[in-house]
Amino acid sequence: MTARQLAARMGVGPSRIPVIEEAEITGATTLKTLRQAAAAMNCAFVYAFVPIEPLDEILRERVIKMAQKDVARLDHTMRLENQALLKSDLDAEQQRTIDLILSGSLRGVWDEEREHHA
Repeated sequence: MTARQLAARMGVGPSRIPVIEEAEITGATTLKTLRQAAAAMNCAFVYAFVPIEPLDEILRERVIKMAQKDVARLDHTMRLENQALLKSDLDAEQQRTIDLILSGSLRGVWDEEREHHA
C-alpha cells in the first residue's frame, strides 16, 4: 500500500503519512494514531509488554534477592550475639525463605519498600 493510499484510507492528506512514520520512529506517536493506521490497513493494533526473560525466572530472581537480604540480616544479628551460623545453615535458611515466599502471597514481592528494608 502506498503512502497516498494509506492516507486516503485514514482520511488524512498524503503529507501526513511521513509525519506519522517519523513520530513512530521517535516514539512521539499516539496510540490513537497507530490504531487508525492499523484499521486503515485492515489490521489489529496490538500494544503489549513482553518480558525479556520468562516471568517465572524474573520472579525467582526477585525472591532470591529478598531471601538473601533477609538471611544477611539474620546472620548479622546472630554474629552480634556471638551466635554465628554455619554457611550450610545460612544456605538452608535462605532456601527455606525462598520456598516460604514462593508458596505464599506474592503481592509484596514487587514492593520497593520490602526490597530496601528486608
